[in-house]
Amino acid sequence: MMSTAVQTSSRRAPVPSIAQPKRAPSRLFAGLALGLVGLSFIIPLVWILLSSVNPQASVSLSVPESLTTGNFTAVFNMDQTFRPLWNSAILSLGTALLTVVAGALAAYPLSRYKMRFTRGLMYTILFGTCLPITAMMVPVYSLFVRLSLLDSMSGIILFMAATSLPMAVWMLKNFMDSVPISLEEAAWVDGASAMQTLWRIVLPLMKPGLVVVFIFVFTGAWGNFFVPFVLTFDSMKQPAAVAIYNFFGMYGTIAYGKLAAFSILYSTPVLVLYAVMQKVSGNSFALAGAVKG
Repeated sequence: MMSTAVQTSSRRAPVPSIAQPKRAPSRLFAGLALGLVGLSFIIPLVWILLSSVNPQASVSLSVPESLTTGNFTAVFNMDQTFRPLWNSAILSLGTALLTVVAGALAAYPLSRYKMRFTRGLMYTILFGTCLPITAMMVPVYSLFVRLSLLDSMSGIILFMAATSLPMAVWMLKNFMDSVPISLEEAAWVDGASAMQTLWRIVLPLMKPGLVVVFIFVFTGAWGNFFVPFVLTFDSMKQPAAVAIYNFFGMYGTIAYGKLAAFSILYSTPVLVLYAVMQKVSGNSFALAGAVKG
């Protein structure tokens, strides 16, 4: 009987193998799509680099027959480049610092205290990030006129910080949730207050999150054209995002070479800030082993 069972099992038809789906076409399509997206970003960057050293720069992408530094020399002056960059630095740094400080203070109770309206408040904050800035500029402009805040750097910083605060609170609250509350409880036992635990324990442990929010707000304020363009009239107080408009002349004439050179100088401070802040922030949260038991 055992031999018969063995012969019967050996005569069974082999189980057909499940056909694996062919992934080559999908991978090829994904590669082509990513390649097109990459080209859409790389081509403008290549145009800026080539046009900045091209004495006959135009809107088309072309390799210059001769290289020149005349475009950089033409924009290396106080009125056209350095003062607008300084104004941009003041606006961006002020906005980022104010937003991070206010956002951390607002995110702390939302992260640590259990309240009935926390979820609704968070959704309200998220809704604030969706409001278009163009819809608010008419009443904001009227308010600035009544308060005599036009051409005021502090007024623009306050407004830009207010518009950046909802997203900052949302992000900082999520970062703060990852810090164990048991660390604060241990500090409370030693006599520390809530503000002391916030500044000495919570914020140092979420330093990478603070850096992320700072860079996010800084870059948003650095590239903001609409708000300073509406609220400033004095050319001495206009940031670089507005001053770049001076390279567009009348009747469609554009100084392409100078525009490309100014764009490189305009982008350099942000790249330097990103590199510096990346080193300052260090590694991610080092909370392993911070709490025993």
